[in-house]
Amino acid sequence: MTSTPPAPRITLVDALSHTADARRHARQSRWRRTWPLLIAIVLTIGLVIVSIFTGVADITDMEGRGHEFLWITRIPRTVALVLAGASMAMAGLVMQLMTQNRFVEPTTVGTTEWAGLGLLLTYIFLPGSGLFAKIIVAIVFAFAGTLVFFAFLRRVTLKSSLIVPIIGIMLGAVVGAVSTFLALEFNLLQTLGGWFMGRFTGIEVGRYEPLWIVLFVAIAVVIVADRFTVAGLGKDIATNVGLNYERVVLLGVALVALTTGTVTVIVGALPFLGLIVPNLVSVIRGDDLRSNLPWVFLTGIWIVTVCDLIGRTIIMPFEVPISLVLGVVGAVVFIAMLLRTRRSNVR
Repeated sequence: MTSTPPAPRITLVDALSHTADARRHARQSRWRRTWPLLIAIVLTIGLVIVSIFTGVADITDMEGRGHEFLWITRIPRTVALVLAGASMAMAGLVMQLMTQNRFVEPTTVGTTEWAGLGLLLTYIFLPGSGLFAKIIVAIVFAFAGTLVFFAFLRRVTLKSSLIVPIIGIMLGAVVGAVSTFLALEFNLLQTLGGWFMGRFTGIEVGRYEPLWIVLFVAIAVVIVADRFTVAGLGKDIATNVGLNYERVVLLGVALVALTTGTVTVIVGALPFLGLIVPNLVSVIRGDDLRSNLPWVFLTGIWIVTVCDLIGRTIIMPFEVPISLVLGVVGAVVFIAMLLRTRRSNVR
């Protein structure tokens, strides 16, 4: 009969030592996750400062009217850049989770075109309406149009990564054609063209304030981020874990419509922004919505701010609309993603 060796005795000193080591490793792990984000925030602040001081007017001229330009246009424009960039990037991420497709965002599913149609109809039937009335109508049309896209999507049996955005682009093209026809009939083609050219030129005090709505949308997305992540795994898995899938999708569509409608009325179309940012972040950090949200916000701000700076300086003192610069960058990224997906399928 063999005797078992006695278990090693753990003293109080050893237990305290192990606890101290665990706490130290936890602090080091948190610091390793935090310091890149801190550097990114500092970079964002630097871009914001550059944006404020970039332009034709010299805002450092305190004897003239330079300081007035600072508070009337430069700061409101920069705030609009931050809010629009972060919110539209977030909207693209939510849309991609809801559809389980990396090629989906408000400009590739027709949401932006539906918001534009609603905005055009306010000019036709409610010409004297204020800014908030236009925003409300644009949000309602964006919400209804996105639901139409989801209704089409449910009837499609082959939901490959390329078929889904093609359906959205075709639907958006039809809505855009209707908008063009109405604009021609009511002599509003120039208004429609001004909307398609998303720009921050006209942003000033008294016009950008409704964009603060998207800040509350971002807070709501942060609160329900875990639900969106589970919904992104598919209806069957979400239902099995007790999640009301239909309600979460409806909430996601409502938040995306709220963001898209508001940004559309204030700024205009920002093509491909919601496509570029989530894919860049997910390639580096994976698909966890909650941990990716700060990076999605910051990356959206970076891209919009850099594109706006390019548009402001490339032919100074004139400006190139940000939608043109962003469209070129987004189209290149979109084509690169298509080619990458094709090569992966071939392998």
